[in-house]
Amino acid sequence: MKNNSIQKHHLRKHASFLILPLLFLLVGGHLLRAQVIRIREDHLEERRSLAAVNAVAYSNRIIQDLQGGILVTNSLEEIIINGNGQFSKFYDIASDLMDDSIQSIQLAPGGVVTEIYPEEVNDAGKIDLLHDAARGAYAHYAMEHNVTVLQGPFALKQGGSGIAIRNPVYLEKNGKQEFWGFTVAIIRVPEIFTDSLGALKGFGYEYRLLKTTAPWSSEFTDVYQSGAELTNPVSYSFSVEGDTWQLQIMPSEGWVQNGPDSIVQKAGIVILLLISGLGYAVITLEDQRRSLKRLSMTDRLTDVYNRSGFDQMLDRHLKKHPDSPCVVAELDIDDFKFINDMYGHASGDQALQNLTSGMKEFFPKGTIIGRNGGDEFCLLLPGQTIETAQSCFQNFTEICREFTYEDIRHPFTISLGFAEFPAQAQTRKRLMQCADTALYEVKLNGKQGCKAYESDPREARAQLGFALKDISAHLPGAFLIYKADPQDDQLLFANQEMVRLAGCNSIKEFFDYTKRSFRNLISEPEQTDIEESIWQQINEGDGHSNDYVSFSLVRKDGTLRKVFDHGRIVNNSYYGRVFYVLLMDQELMGQHYGIQDK
Repeated sequence: MKNNSIQKHHLRKHASFLILPLLFLLVGGHLLRAQVIRIREDHLEERRSLAAVNAVAYSNRIIQDLQGGILVTNSLEEIIINGNGQFSKFYDIASDLMDDSIQSIQLAPGGVVTEIYPEEVNDAGKIDLLHDAARGAYAHYAMEHNVTVLQGPFALKQGGSGIAIRNPVYLEKNGKQEFWGFTVAIIRVPEIFTDSLGALKGFGYEYRLLKTTAPWSSEFTDVYQSGAELTNPVSYSFSVEGDTWQLQIMPSEGWVQNGPDSIVQKAGIVILLLISGLGYAVITLEDQRRSLKRLSMTDRLTDVYNRSGFDQMLDRHLKKHPDSPCVVAELDIDDFKFINDMYGHASGDQALQNLTSGMKEFFPKGTIIGRNGGDEFCLLLPGQTIETAQSCFQNFTEICREFTYEDIRHPFTISLGFAEFPAQAQTRKRLMQCADTALYEVKLNGKQGCKAYESDPREARAQLGFALKDISAHLPGAFLIYKADPQDDQLLFANQEMVRLAGCNSIKEFFDYTKRSFRNLISEPEQTDIEESIWQQINEGDGHSNDYVSFSLVRKDGTLRKVFDHGRIVNNSYYGRVFYVLLMDQELMGQHYGIQDK
């Protein structure tokens, strides 16, 4: 009996020892589970916050994509206004404005489409936009409200989808605004968003892009999507020309990567990471929230304000200081397209970054810097006037700037135009227009410099009609450029008259035939004497670096043509010393001017 009592006592004592570990295990398991659930929620919140940041950033890239198409219609509008309703050489200008994302460019005076480029891929046809069943409502809305309207997406006859951008044009006559018609650009979808949406997909997100069916509608329609069905996506809404757009995104692998069982199995590791992870998560989430607004206003390449951010800062400054003077400047890199084409976009990006760093170092604290896009930048100097800013801008444009390509430094220059608030303009839009006009005048006067606004923008822009391409095409004589190096006479440029004189049909055929050497245009017996004569005249010249020679030009078919050569040696910032050469057919000169062939 006694033994039975002892056994029962030991059993009760043993059971009491088991209860505490079991209770701790149950309570600990419950707490662990609660922590795991919390970690999952924090992880989800973090991923959604990061997705929200990317939605804002890529929405701004989409806005910039659309602005490229809108800019085409704005450029055509400026030409029409400057020409008082007249528009010549539409096909040449439209050809320069085309890119891979544009289906067609159109003019619709009085609302009727009369000019289309290119005609062979025309989708809309020459129709009356104001009275067309599908387009009339949009055209009337644009005309009545004087706003650009984006219609679409719609199916293109050539395949794919497109969005029509229609910009109403008004001319001032007798103090009144009279409707001229529309400038139109048809952009291809999704080609217009190739870089933006492609980068978003590469960053690990599925997406869906929507827009309202019309500026007056709240109903949304799909523009384009990656293909996968979105589950509880993050959305960001933005406005473009009166339409509301919406970008929805979610991670390609979903919001939650691991299931509950996997999380429980790794609970021990999660607990170790929790101490450091929770603190990091809190800091990261807060930092992401602060960065959200900054990202939407910042240019990623240069880390200055984008155009939207700069406009907001300028509006804020003008509203806060309505009676205080300030100066706004617009500037860009001279021959930036040449840098991109010759040395690659990486070199172009380097030039942009070097210029931005220079602006941050040079201008005083409080200066607001923005990038409009491409190589165009804008500046706001608070408290400055044209008089006080002139020397500052002059010194800035004279600074030597460089980028490096294949370990070789290459110089580049900038042009800058500026205007003063409120003396010259009382609104942000007008202030930017004045600065832009001054910038055009600098370009027309040889580039690399600065100028304050002082003339009507129509006068400056009218001169832009004489582009290098146009002058070269219609120059009454053969013209070419080649390197001024006795050991390397590489041909760099030839106009169409030069190509024709050599008996070729294209510039490629001309370069292939000559092997890009000036010497190969000269008949072989004359080559040495002609080259010696040119360099003798240059070395013994009167300071003008001119030469005058006559030689037999060898055409592609082997025939000879006697020509008169007038050359001038010129210093070029990219190629060093080059020859500018005019060639005149002596037979034709003899026929028209009585000059005898020698």
